Amino acid sequence: MKKTATLIEKLIRLANGDSLPASSLKGDWFEQMQDDGILLATAHGSRKSLRASDGMSLRQYVASQFGIHDLEQTRDAFSGEDASRASLVAATGDSKFLSRRTFKGFLVNSYQPVTAVLNGQEITIHPAEGSFMFVADYQHFTIPQDVVVVGMENAENFRYVALQKYLLAQYGRVLFVSRYPQDQNKDLIKWLQSIPNQYVHFGDLDLAGIAIYESEYYRHLGIKSSLFIPDDFEQRISNGNTDRYNAQLPQYGKMKVEDKRVQLLLDCIHRYHKGYDQEGYLIK
Repeated sequence: MKKTATLIEKLIRLANGDSLPASSLKGDWFEQMQDDGILLATAHGSRKSLRASDGMSLRQYVASQFGIHDLEQTRDAFSGEDASRASLVAATGDSKFLSRRTFKGFLVNSYQPVTAVLNGQEITIHPAEGSFMFVADYQHFTIPQDVVVVGMENAENFRYVALQKYLLAQYGRVLFVSRYPQDQNKDLIKWLQSIPNQYVHFGDLDLAGIAIYESEYYRHLGIKSSLFIPDDFEQRISNGNTDRYNAQLPQYGKMKVEDKRVQLLLDCIHRYHKGYDQEGYLIK
């Protein structure tokens, strides 16, 4: 039987002496508890309700038969995203009782030292060449307001941020962040929404790159975000890839941009029928 917050709430109500309609207690757990005398049935005309023969007996039965040792703690685990695997073991004996994404946060990188505060402690972000820093407790991670956050769409560009200093020097102090692994992206957006810093998205100069910026960043951050459009974008796109454009056209060909600052780039891509990969900027 699938373990859900609704199921646990029903068990708590039964353990606390409530009587519930039998129609709301479907499934093999409840059938087994009736067979074993843990739940008793009462008829109300054509309808039937179930109640626990004894609240403590029900709790002990659920613990021994289904491995849920603390109903209330299990309910809290369902309602809180931050429930740790340790608390799940304490409540259910099973760290995998609920699906929990324990590896939260996002990668950061910088080609110059950036002072930040993590859980009240000052740290310096300046990873050695060939390494990154992973910020897990992003809810308690802040950076100076004048630092511009630059999101790198592609892994290779994020790896070699120093090679792109010539492009991004205009922003002064920058902190690079990565949208990969893909399921970390919501963590990154939540953090960006919580800080006043400007966000600049640097991605491929193609239809999909614009769509990613619009749907994943501008929609959530508004004018606080912008798409990085290099000065030489037209020259780069004119020497870009036609196959990439043709492959993306069915999905993004009729795309309308909300951020009108991006319109020139979109028009250029359609004019040349080409797109340009971000990695090309690794070579000056």
